[in-house]
Amino acid sequence: MKKLILLLFIGSSGLWAQDKDAKINWLSIEELEAAMAEEPRKVFVDLFTDWCTWCHKMDKATFQHPGIVEYINANYYAVKLNAETKDTLHFRGQEFVYVAQGRRGYNELAAVLANGRLSYPTIVYLDENLDVIQPVPGYMDPKSFEQVVTYLAGNHYQEQPFEQYKKNYQLVYSLK
Repeated sequence: MKKLILLLFIGSSGLWAQDKDAKINWLSIEELEAAMAEEPRKVFVDLFTDWCTWCHKMDKATFQHPGIVEYINANYYAVKLNAETKDTLHFRGQEFVYVAQGRRGYNELAAVLANGRLSYPTIVYLDENLDVIQPVPGYMDPKSFEQVVTYLAGNHYQEQPFEQYKKNYQLVYSLK
């Protein structure tokens, strides 16, 4: 009996380690269109910069949470986009270039996705047609992020305001 309990404990701790090591399947903006052609899904685009402390915190606290990783990989395509990239980006048949502005600049695609309101981090949610649903600026802990991604993935935004959804929401992954 003790051996069985020990085996169950070791087996379940091995599964936990796998979950802990799971990562969001990040795509580039170019890879996104190919993936959407095969299987349309909602998309979230993480607009970040290299210097943004809150972006790095969200990467560690939110985007590495096993429940968030599982939910995002199952329900969304995730794109990580450095808003200050100097690379020319191609998206939906258009070309987006870097715009120099003082010491820093931005890529036109980041500005378009964020409706011209660049702040970091900003998560931009797109529907299955790659149309912007909503940009959401600011750091979000796993609990807050889960509420937003489930609200949008389930199309609840078409039926009720977010504040109403939040009042009745039960966390899927019991995040703390």
